Amino acid sequence: MRLVIIGAGFAGMYAALSSARLRDIQGVSPEDLEIALVSPEPTLVVRPRLYEPKPETLTAPLLDVLNAIDVVYVQGSAETVDTKSRTVQIVTAKGTRKTLPYDRLVVATGSRLFRPNVPGLAEHGFSVDQLDDAIALDRHLHNLAAQPPSKARDTVVVAGGGFTGIEAATEIPTRLRAILGKDAEPRVIIVDRNDAIAPDMGAGPRPVIEDALRKCGVETQLGAGVASLDKSGVTLSNGVHIECATVIWAAGIRAAPLTAQIPAERDNFGRLLVDRDLRVTSVAGVFATGDAARAACDDVGNYALMSCQHATRMGAFAGNNAAAELLGVPTKPYHQKAYVTCLDLGEAGALFTRGWERKVEIVGEQAKKTKQEINTVWIYPPRPERAAALASADPERVTDL
Repeated sequence: MRLVIIGAGFAGMYAALSSARLRDIQGVSPEDLEIALVSPEPTLVVRPRLYEPKPETLTAPLLDVLNAIDVVYVQGSAETVDTKSRTVQIVTAKGTRKTLPYDRLVVATGSRLFRPNVPGLAEHGFSVDQLDDAIALDRHLHNLAAQPPSKARDTVVVAGGGFTGIEAATEIPTRLRAILGKDAEPRVIIVDRNDAIAPDMGAGPRPVIEDALRKCGVETQLGAGVASLDKSGVTLSNGVHIECATVIWAAGIRAAPLTAQIPAERDNFGRLLVDRDLRVTSVAGVFATGDAARAACDDVGNYALMSCQHATRMGAFAGNNAAAELLGVPTKPYHQKAYVTCLDLGEAGALFTRGWERKVEIVGEQAKKTKQEINTVWIYPPRPERAAALASADPERVTDL
């Protein structure tokens, strides 16, 4: 038997750990149940941190962990999925192709930044979505030091006033002063079509966020979107032109394109609809998890967000349940009633909220310490020691806050 996991992000990593854990508990050998993880590199990109400087350092190796738990690493990108023949076609970096049959498949392909057809976006926009994007932005920011001081050079526009946009915007003043000199006066502007900043956070935390933006010197242009980009800057939908040398696009994400190959229903974000065990409805043998799945967290109408916090726990349940079906043992319905947010606010600290109503619990420096612990400890892979790695993947305990 073979269980194939596509993707080495947070959901894919925990799917591998959890399925190997159940296999170990059931006393089944790796020869009788092969668990294979497919990814271009055996590396976890610490995506929640890509708004930080030195993004090239924000990865964690996975090969030693996978070897410790007897998970086979298959290098390459999943190009096509045939759910009728239960095969995945993989293309390597050198362009060679191979076919990998599966008995159960876990789709953990994550998400990608939504890049609409805005004139000039492809040529002039940056992002912190993927590792290469973040490295390109960091390189660009450092290259600004070679330019003479000007209003455009020192101005950054961030398109999108959600989590990613706020974290990128509040970090930029510190990053630019480190590059341009402590006397630099960067201007950072968040542009968002909504009438309020952080629309998904609700009214409770908003005063804390607005105060933090003021402390960081971050401006907002609300009720307008970016209509076009060119070398001189951006033009907004209300006709306003902002001179700037840097535009960071942070306006929404969608499930990775591979999900479109699964003949099943999807939501507006491209996520596959799944049942409580994270099975893809109407497609036998396929599970979806993380940003690739639209999954109910509870019985009162809350659904998993496209976040690291939900991806890790969903991954653990998906891996466990895919293996459980093959091993003939009961599955565990996914549930995630606890939910917290920890939003980095640059020099103004951070914001920690609890619950779907996002009740503010901690702010400022104390919240910043929590954010740093999350970013540098909690979300990293377990150490490559078999017992510890397997123990970390109990579905009922992963991100149990």
